[in-house]
Amino acid sequence: MSEQQKQVTPTPSANLLNDKWDIVLSNTLVKTGLGVGAGVLASVLLFKRRAFPVWVGAGFGLGRGYSEGDAIFRSSNVGVRDVKA
Repeated sequence: MSEQQKQVTPTPSANLLNDKWDIVLSNTLVKTGLGVGAGVLASVLLFKRRAFPVWVGAGFGLGRGYSEGDAIFRSSNVGVRDVKA
């Protein structure tokens, strides 16, 4: 067998699913990082360096990433938001 025959090309549906997973994971990572950052800032400025604002921020970030990821997997288009004016 030649090298070209051994190479497996993914189907278009697998490519679409991989693209959605890439968007969801990167979006969740960014949202969680922003939540942790806001939690650290709130902890230092408002709560005398307690830990709970960091965990609350991380929880909000994970929740937001999960909800947007759910919306992306349920939609037919990949990560594109429709804005109705």
